[in-house]
Amino acid sequence: MRTYADAEAGRRWRATIADAQAGDRRALEELVAGWLPLVYNVVGRALNGHADVDDVVQETMLRAVDHLGSLREPDSFRSWLVAIAMRQIRDRERRRTTQRLDESAPPGEAADFAELTVIRLQLEGQRREVAEAARWLDDEDRQLLSLWWLEVAGELTRRELAAAVGISRQHAAVRVQRVKERLEVSRGIVRALDGACPELRELTTRWNGRPDSVWRKRLARHIRGCPYCGDARESVVPAERLLVGIALVPVPAGFAISLSLGGKTAAAATATASAGWSAKVLTALTKPAVAVTAGATLAAGGAYVVVQTPDDPPARAAVAPTAANSPATEPSGPEPSPSRPSSPSPSASVREKRSEKKTAPYGSVVDAVDSAPDPGKPPAPLPQRPAPGVTSSGGAHATLNHRGDRVTLSGRGYVLVRWQISPQYRSGGLVMPSWTGLKGKLFHVASGGGRRMDDPVSATDSTVTGMGSTATGYTVLPPGAQQMWQNEYFYLAGSVTLTVNERGADYGLNVFPTTWDAVERDVTSGPGQGAGRYGLVRDTGEDDTPVPQYATRETPADPATVPQISRV
Repeated sequence: MRTYADAEAGRRWRATIADAQAGDRRALEELVAGWLPLVYNVVGRALNGHADVDDVVQETMLRAVDHLGSLREPDSFRSWLVAIAMRQIRDRERRRTTQRLDESAPPGEAADFAELTVIRLQLEGQRREVAEAARWLDDEDRQLLSLWWLEVAGELTRRELAAAVGISRQHAAVRVQRVKERLEVSRGIVRALDGACPELRELTTRWNGRPDSVWRKRLARHIRGCPYCGDARESVVPAERLLVGIALVPVPAGFAISLSLGGKTAAAATATASAGWSAKVLTALTKPAVAVTAGATLAAGGAYVVVQTPDDPPARAAVAPTAANSPATEPSGPEPSPSRPSSPSPSASVREKRSEKKTAPYGSVVDAVDSAPDPGKPPAPLPQRPAPGVTSSGGAHATLNHRGDRVTLSGRGYVLVRWQISPQYRSGGLVMPSWTGLKGKLFHVASGGGRRMDDPVSATDSTVTGMGSTATGYTVLPPGAQQMWQNEYFYLAGSVTLTVNERGADYGLNVFPTTWDAVERDVTSGPGQGAGRYGLVRDTGEDDTPVPQYATRETPADPATVPQISRV
């Protein structure tokens, strides 16, 4: 079901795409940085990390930039981009028809995407099993799996999957079902190889350890007739349930893309570009500016993208502004919104009144239980704080679904934490996420998303809220914990790690570096714009803005032990 937050995100991307088509360099950079992880995951999983992955991703992004001007419907951008990626994958397969990958080649020549998925996302148990089973699929099945995986994870729709493959939704359903069946067979092989069947050990003495179709059939035949290998030691969870909400694999460090059109250098291409879209893009790409957006660095004169990963420290170049922040010549100050003559900061009279009183020291005001405001009451003005940019170890879109999942944020700017509570899977007491290792300052500045999670969400059943229902049971917060909204916004000046401590009730978090403009648009959208309620501004512009609960400067071995109110 499409939520208000999804609709808001869609509106933001439509505006970004329109700006990029008009030749806005920053919008183009944001578009590339925002969608590169999706393309990397589609191509990486389809080719299982083969050395050609970089080239196929490069060609996909190059063609998308080159032909962006021909896209008539911004709403179809995602399916259009994924369709380009699938065409590049198929073209690569056709080019290699006469020189197929030698399945007996020694391992280690290229990164195994299944292994990369397990390591980067810290998958365990049956989730790890699904990732490793993908190795055993044929090329065509693995290509479709790369799309279905993202569909189940919430990154694609079935309509977009079908469009990317070039078939009807009905045909797509049939093909996906076949791939799921083969994936289950492959999961059985992974389980069996982890077991201790003596007959299987003897059978695999001649196997070189590289999955292929011949050995898949041999091992599947053995498993069907073996009481030991065919006996599942635990209940097997369907793959689609295991992949719900799973994060994208981060783009690796050192990954670089040249976006010079047609393989030309920017200078050479400029000399031959005709009027229109290509000229607009070349004008944008040749501007002498550098931007850092959610861990991606884009440089002019060919636009190279280099992505940081969780293992990498923030780059020294991160002093450059993000695509939505201040100009490079003024890194310490905010950029006024082009639609407003001045920032909606607190008025002079308000500032004067504040100056008359001593501001409470940082950390002395902590979030507490509060009541829901009137849904039709607009929020107070949102102060605009300096925001050179925040980098995230999880990239532009980090998804934290399981106990121990974490993301480290660094820099100065705004962060969106979007809640996903799933009482239909597991209701009961919720163990709150925690902020640890805080260096600098962290504020809770606003709440939005069009609803508090305890708001009613059904027109026919008044018991249904975002926290559960009488049918499923309810997710229950710890005593004294503040009720969360769909979107919670924070301002960071320093670094901090956010960890999911899921135990009991099922929940997940999506974490995005964001901008003041995005926060302001969210909280000022009310019932007249399709939201359930206006947002709530908590930021005073001073150190008496509340800090979130469950935050500490310590780094405990178990983040779930952080007290509700800590000294920061």
